[in-house]
Amino acid sequence: MTKPFPSGETPWWHPDRHADRRPLLIGRAKIDAAVRLWMAERDFLVIDPPGLQRSPGNETHLHAFGTQMIGNDGEGRTMYLHTSPEFTMKKLLAAGERRIASLQHVWRNRERSATHHPEFTMLEWYRVGETYDVIIEDTVALIKLAAETTGIAEFAFKGRTCDPRLPAERVSVAEAFLQFAGVDLLATMDEDGVPDGEKLAAQMKAVGMAIPDDNSWSYLFTHVLVEKVEPELGNGRVTVLDRYPACEAALARRVPGDRRVSERFEVYACGVELANGFGELTDPAEQRVRFEDEMNEKARIYGERYPIDEDFLAALAFMPEASGVALGFDRVVMLATGAQRIDAVLWAPVAE
Repeated sequence: MTKPFPSGETPWWHPDRHADRRPLLIGRAKIDAAVRLWMAERDFLVIDPPGLQRSPGNETHLHAFGTQMIGNDGEGRTMYLHTSPEFTMKKLLAAGERRIASLQHVWRNRERSATHHPEFTMLEWYRVGETYDVIIEDTVALIKLAAETTGIAEFAFKGRTCDPRLPAERVSVAEAFLQFAGVDLLATMDEDGVPDGEKLAAQMKAVGMAIPDDNSWSYLFTHVLVEKVEPELGNGRVTVLDRYPACEAALARRVPGDRRVSERFEVYACGVELANGFGELTDPAEQRVRFEDEMNEKARIYGERYPIDEDFLAALAFMPEASGVALGFDRVVMLATGAQRIDAVLWAPVAE
């Protein structure tokens, strides 16, 4: 007779539960193999970046796991599990690599839900000398490949459906805000892309949206994006949300001829964000300013900041023009196998 478990829930390793999950995990293994073959056929070199980093990334709302690395002298140094292999991969582009990919674990703290897991698998790849339009085509093709590998007819999640075999739609962030929220986003920035929180708040009030206590432009932008825009993306077909505001550009370069927006895109299916990509910024001075601004905002909101990787900024001066993207591998597997929670497609979920 099986004894009850303390949590009241059968653990993932129990034979009965594993038997239920195993078809999803087999689907995961097949997609993994298909992706690696796809990369090899296009001359991508799959690399293995280290997880331990001096800096886990410098974005306001990304939270890392910290640890102590003890040297031979017994002294400790704070290190972080990376939230993305991006810094290492760009250093390799600076070193001379031209087409690289990584399929490995990354870590993000404060994130756990049906579509978030504190340790997850990220597929990230870069092309030197090619535009971000090519990377967008890659991303859409790999999402389609996942569906073809499992044979699923369409993605379905929380009442939404998406046919990944249909041509993807491409819409700018400004167009999406106007269409789904009635907000003229570009009118809330000056010609250099400097945002005005009061202007955005006024537009939100005009369409009947409540204004959160934090009325900074960035927070209001995210509020509208999550509440009004994201649920409308990736319904029926994959959506590429393109040309993010420059102040939300992270590590992306600005669009030539319009300093208000950047070469940043995200890809959605069934309202789920699957990928985030850039035409990569290679100006170390501008990147430093962005990192410092992000860390100042992080300190304001969360009371902490992460160090800036000076080695990374030095490498940017050697890095050629490139484009790249990070795709949430587990989320794609989840949709391609019909799972409704991300932990259903993880071989061993992190214990709560």
